[in-house]
Amino acid sequence: MHSPSRPTSFWIPVAAASLLLAASMGSRSAMGLFLGPINTATGLGAGTVSLAIAAGLLAFGAAQPAWGAWERRAGATRVIALGCIGSGASLALLTVSGGSVELGTVMLLGGAAGAALGAPLLMGMVAQRVPVERHGLAMGVVSAGSSAGQLAYSMLGAVLISAVGWQSTLLAFAATVLAVAPLARIFRSRPFTELPAAPGAASAATVRDALADPGYWLVSAGFFVCGFHVSFLTTHMPGVIELCGLPPTFSGLWLAVVGACNIVGSLAAGWLMQRAPVKLLLAGVYALRALGVAAFIALPASQPLLLAFALWMGLTYMATLPLTTGILTRRYGARNLAVLFGITMAMHQVGSFLGVWLGGVEFEASGAYRWTWLGDILLATAAALVHLPLRDEQPEVAKTALAAPLPAR
Repeated sequence: MHSPSRPTSFWIPVAAASLLLAASMGSRSAMGLFLGPINTATGLGAGTVSLAIAAGLLAFGAAQPAWGAWERRAGATRVIALGCIGSGASLALLTVSGGSVELGTVMLLGGAAGAALGAPLLMGMVAQRVPVERHGLAMGVVSAGSSAGQLAYSMLGAVLISAVGWQSTLLAFAATVLAVAPLARIFRSRPFTELPAAPGAASAATVRDALADPGYWLVSAGFFVCGFHVSFLTTHMPGVIELCGLPPTFSGLWLAVVGACNIVGSLAAGWLMQRAPVKLLLAGVYALRALGVAAFIALPASQPLLLAFALWMGLTYMATLPLTTGILTRRYGARNLAVLFGITMAMHQVGSFLGVWLGGVEFEASGAYRWTWLGDILLATAAALVHLPLRDEQPEVAKTALAAPLPAR
């Protein structure tokens, strides 16, 4: 039987995860604002700086499964606290990284530390502490926190870079990430929902079952495309905007509009996934992205077009996050989400690496992004198609996990 306070208490970890993800993803998504200033200060070249940023994204993905596995043994509080400390330190160290080796090393370490504050672990913690019937809304709220972080950090970053310089701005970002570290204590509480099976062998078998399921890899392939798409945009849109002859502050406005629309898209995705087949929602999101990019590169560049593109892409930008976590939770259970989504996020970050790096390579070679845009359209179309073969029903192991009674408090 549930305690009287339980219906409201589960929103506390939801709010904490939202704030942690806002600081983590917000500071990382604004990194495109620093590409030009770092390049100017170091003289390393756009390709080299893009490669360093891309390496950090790759490390972010590669470390996700490891953090998820360690969380099972050490607990979420330690993992999240270490992530805050490591992320904050790496942002501060970027201000004194002048060479390509130094810059790449700091980006790698920062990406690996930031993985402890990534969506897989935080959403996994939330999924275990929220009733099944509230999963969709809770995931949407946490994803909206990431979007709110992008909105805040993009606007703040653009203003601070112009006012006090990029180095002071990075130090301010580092301070905010360290400031949210005490929120890790909220996740010391025992999970609200748990798999009915005994720990260890049963949950490990479920992970193995997922890795043997072709559907899992179709979902992960779609999230790979998501990484290519969103990281290319957040990193290189300031350069695209500069090519249009607009000031750097417009880049901050563009990213802020995307972040604001992200909040709406994330909450809408969380609401819709309780009412429509998730596979069709994911296919629709990727199809809308492909159409948006195709329209953007086909029409003459202008400020209204750029803002309309930000609005269109923002509504679909982070919508994949609650939908992807939702479909994995429904199919394989909440207890395994941190590990399974960690592997899926690793594929996302491989896509992120390629999007950022290849975009930088093409820009350095030709001064434009034509082929990267075309590749993005093809990949988004493919991502829409790969979700269609998925079954709407949940595998038996997930049905058992989701149907399990909640533990008494």
